[in-house]
Amino acid sequence: MAEAEHSDKNYKSNISHTHQGAMVSAPIPVLICDDSAFARKQMVRALSEWNVTITEASHGLEALEAVRAGKGHLLFLDLNMPILDGYQVLERIRSQDLQTLVVVVSGDIQSEARERVMALGALGFINKPIDAKILRDALGEYGLADELEHRSKLAVDNANRQATLEELYQELSNVAMGRAGALLSELLGVFVQLPVPKARINTADDIAVLLEQLRLETNTSATLCQGFIGPDISGEALLIFDQHSLEDMARLLGSDDELTAARQHEMLLDVANVLISAYLGELGRQIDIDFSQGTPVILGQHYHLPEPEALRRWKRTLTIEVGYRIEGFNISCNLLLLFTEDSIDALNERARYL
Repeated sequence: MAEAEHSDKNYKSNISHTHQGAMVSAPIPVLICDDSAFARKQMVRALSEWNVTITEASHGLEALEAVRAGKGHLLFLDLNMPILDGYQVLERIRSQDLQTLVVVVSGDIQSEARERVMALGALGFINKPIDAKILRDALGEYGLADELEHRSKLAVDNANRQATLEELYQELSNVAMGRAGALLSELLGVFVQLPVPKARINTADDIAVLLEQLRLETNTSATLCQGFIGPDISGEALLIFDQHSLEDMARLLGSDDELTAARQHEMLLDVANVLISAYLGELGRQIDIDFSQGTPVILGQHYHLPEPEALRRWKRTLTIEVGYRIEGFNISCNLLLLFTEDSIDALNERARYL
């Protein structure tokens, strides 16, 4: 860590010397790496007061190529991404001795996530969602504010690009997922691996295919369903557990009792209360909605796909899919939220304000 800190200080000094030595300071190359177009756009706006040139990358491999090309003297790095995630990017930056300062920007608020990225050489960690003030304070804390010059207006390629609503819902879900994952981590005393959430508008046929895919992939042993409702918005949350998860969860929770059906139900309700409540609470906070939740219903020890008639009411709906995995244990579950067709217009109206 001492060598990494020494290297960071030297590189910050080099950035300062390089840009302040010229008669007219050149903008500092900044790289934003996030699979969410909406999150990248938020960061571009937060950087608008600084004299920087911005390059965007949608995954870790693309970011590494940009760093090698000299486009990322300062890298703002997400953690949960396809192809190469943030941890893998940090590992390669260190092993290949690439010259860049890395600030992680993530919705994963687990304390162990912060510890891991700092151990891998990150300069700092900022929780999503981000805005200009949060970024300004962070740059000051990390000693970068003096290295970056202010400017009144920023010209950035793709600055006017509008994120799609599905991209927006994915990023809102990313932040909500991080909050729920952190609470699950506290409950079980483990590190929770967070995926890239999936948000899309689906038809009834799409939902049937998705549920069947989850059934095959997870070898489902138990499913819990819980309705939720807010102003003009309602839906159902499905929590689907892998068949081996219950045994390992009982062990993690320190239960030496026989894993009876009653005990399984109790554990399912405990985990569901953490994941669904935390997720909906954080999602609601971002779009200014207080969700009320119905009584959870355990659908059974073996999951059966709903009949086609039961799916026809979901003619067109927003679905958000999040998978949680417990590192070092055979525990996994999928959280699937289905928003009713009547909710989509109200959701879109609130989302447009963002």
